[in-house]
Amino acid sequence: EVQLVESGGGLVQAGGSLRLSCAASGFTFDDFAIGWFRQAPGKEREGVSCISISDGSTHYADSVKGRFTISSDNAKNTVYLQMNSLTPEDTAVYYCAATQGGICETLGNDYWGQGTQVTVSS
Repeated sequence: EVQLVESGGGLVQAGGSLRLSCAASGFTFDDFAIGWFRQAPGKEREGVSCISISDGSTHYADSVKGRFTISSDNAKNTVYLQMNSLTPEDTAVYYCAATQGGICETLGNDYWGQGTQVTVSS
């Protein structure tokens, strides 16, 4: 079965950093695109970042561009989201998602993890 397990969330002060991990199993890793959404209380779910495993192409929301970096370790079937210069506006539950089409345009249509809480204090 397809499984996506997030880790790395927690409480951090403004200006600090966190690295989220999404460990994937149950499918051919490099046939997928994998990325992150986030949802804060009272707000709609927002796409954050995505990576196409086969060619390494990446995408970022304007709100995180220049601060967040997505990467993959194909040997470990794991995608990382390095988050720097965090602000309270980044506080949300972060969800890993995967799409079997292999392109980020369809991220969110196939598989989801359970989410990990990121809280940024001021």
